[in-house]
Amino acid sequence: MDRSSDYTLYGTDGCHLCEQAQALMEQIGAVDYCSADIIDNDDDLARYRVVIPVLKHNQSERELLWPFDITSLNAFLEQCSAN
Repeated sequence: MDRSSDYTLYGTDGCHLCEQAQALMEQIGAVDYCSADIIDNDDDLARYRVVIPVLKHNQSERELLWPFDITSLNAFLEQCSAN
């Protein structure tokens, strides 16, 4: 995982909600993010097991928990870029 990205999208393979979150990120475009599979890290698994997908702003540590839509995603990204 590239921790130099602005955002991390936490999820796991086979999660249809995670696929929906990924599609929203792709719809937004021009957002520097990486994906992290919570199965690959015990701390991530413990923290996010029942709340994925989660979008985390790596600099501020702010998190957007599912469910989110394009409107709430855009608002989150704007708030994070303002700080």
